[in-house]
Amino acid sequence: MPSSQQAPRTVGIAPERVSGNVLNIGEVLTELAGDFPQISASKIRFLEEKGLITPQRTRAGYRKYTALDVERLRFVLALQRDQYLPLKVIKDYVDAIDRGERPESLPGGLTLSPRMVSDQLTRELGAHARRLTTETLTAEAGARRGLVSDLVSFGLIAEQDGRFDEHALKVTRACVQLEAHGIEPRHLRPFRAAADRELGLVERVVAPVASRRDVASKARAAETAREISELCLNLHSALVQGQIARMDS
Repeated sequence: MPSSQQAPRTVGIAPERVSGNVLNIGEVLTELAGDFPQISASKIRFLEEKGLITPQRTRAGYRKYTALDVERLRFVLALQRDQYLPLKVIKDYVDAIDRGERPESLPGGLTLSPRMVSDQLTRELGAHARRLTTETLTAEAGARRGLVSDLVSFGLIAEQDGRFDEHALKVTRACVQLEAHGIEPRHLRPFRAAADRELGLVERVVAPVASRRDVASKARAAETAREISELCLNLHSALVQGQIARMDS
């Protein structure tokens, strides 16, 4: 048991520093905080509960994490945040890795290779953190002059402090390609309305859990929201593809 002479304990974080090449949960939070400012001990334990990570334990029962555990956490958190993948999809992938298989890379090109994941995540995290000016967004998307302002005016993308995020870049790139087929931003307003309705549906479903104050509940609500969103996208795709298939019958 920890000595009573030690400094006061921080709730939810083990007070001991595990010796050797392993970290305790507090040190893991420090390692991850730069890229994931909202990370918490409860979130890490939630991922453990879901089987995404299995830290070893000291004799006193404290969790101890290896460098590979930290890389795995970075991988899972980046896919959740940047690719909006449900934990089930991520878990199926890492389980396959654990079995010695070589599954295809997940969206964004990320793979869980101990030698490669750090460099890949550095690129992915750097891209996520970028804030793009109108000029940069236009250039990287290959957009015509004025398209970005049209997308803003029709509510398809939004500025924050005069800058755009990576999601705005994805939307703009898609709209550039749609424009080549004669589909202009004004035609795409129903997509914004549909996205808002979908979000409202998701929020109503997860509201009972999201309203709780503990971090673990908020993490569960976010994960449920991702799963529902993925199912909605699958439903939308199936409905549209079904109609297109009938055009060819």
